[in-house]
Amino acid sequence: MAEAPLAVVSGAAGGIGRALAEGFAAAGYDVTGVDRAPEGWATPGFRYVSLDITDSEAVAAFGPSLDRLHVLINAAGIIRRVAEFEIETFEAVLDVNLTGTMRLSTACRPALAKEGGAIINIASMLSFFGGGLVPAYSASKGGIVTLTKSLAIAWAKDNIRVNAIAPGWIATPLTEALQKDEARSRVILERTPMGRWGMPEDLVGPALFLAGDAARFVTGAVLPVDGGYASM
Repeated sequence: MAEAPLAVVSGAAGGIGRALAEGFAAAGYDVTGVDRAPEGWATPGFRYVSLDITDSEAVAAFGPSLDRLHVLINAAGIIRRVAEFEIETFEAVLDVNLTGTMRLSTACRPALAKEGGAIINIASMLSFFGGGLVPAYSASKGGIVTLTKSLAIAWAKDNIRVNAIAPGWIATPLTEALQKDEARSRVILERTPMGRWGMPEDLVGPALFLAGDAARFVTGAVLPVDGGYASM
């Protein structure tokens, strides 16, 4: 019997990352989730490895531990809102969201090249316009788009496809404060043509498409999954 394809998902203890890890496991992938949460964190349906993607040495050691890899999903991310105007916090957000994506992608490149694999990065609607209260988060997600396009060009020779998903307003712990703020939530929903908050599970189908053979000639693309928010 052929081995199931292997997917690695960073940020697997969080809202979007966990939904993607569980979704790929349900679709028949052998999934390894990585995050900074302790090893004992509950992981129904997939394996879990404690890994800090800001730790260059640890990430560099993780890559060679993979004898094969079909899909890497870079879903780890943080947001610090107004504190991001402080340089130390600004740098910390970029270190996780942008540099961490590059670290893990680089470490996993040899294993992906063996399988002709795919990378899926998590961008944001703030990749396309500024966020006045979140300068570091916005800058990091803008960087994800150009990093995605750059790696798609650079690694096409390795038969590695690199794409991104740009979520809209998704109901996760990162957006919990906005969900509870009736005025802010109403403004968000009024601008979203589909009229609801997205759920982490809404990203699973698009990610499976980008990971699979149906998208074999798709690379360097950024797919909005935002209920139409960025179209307004």
